[in-house]
Amino acid sequence: MSTYNGWTNYETWATKLWMDNDQGAQEYWQEQAEHYRDEPWKFAKAIKAEHEEQAPEIHGVFSDLLGAALGAVNWDEIAQSLIADLEPVDAQTEEESA
Repeated sequence: MSTYNGWTNYETWATKLWMDNDQGAQEYWQEQAEHYRDEPWKFAKAIKAEHEEQAPEIHGVFSDLLGAALGAVNWDEIAQSLIADLEPVDAQTEEESA
């Protein structure tokens, strides 16, 4: 299996790119990552569910193609990446006590 720009595949890379492409979206996903910090598997399910809910309602070949692309996304990899980008809990505690 080939990778794309360090990600599992193009679909995963493109999805993460769009999640980071807008400041509002990026802040939203950072907040969600904080919420799911200790449960990356649940975060991956939540990210997948939200993207499936936002997908446009289409029919025919385009529905199949979109479904295949979303099915190829490595949601776990995205969730783990977002959580890894968070500030460590120890650093947060030090900042709050300063």
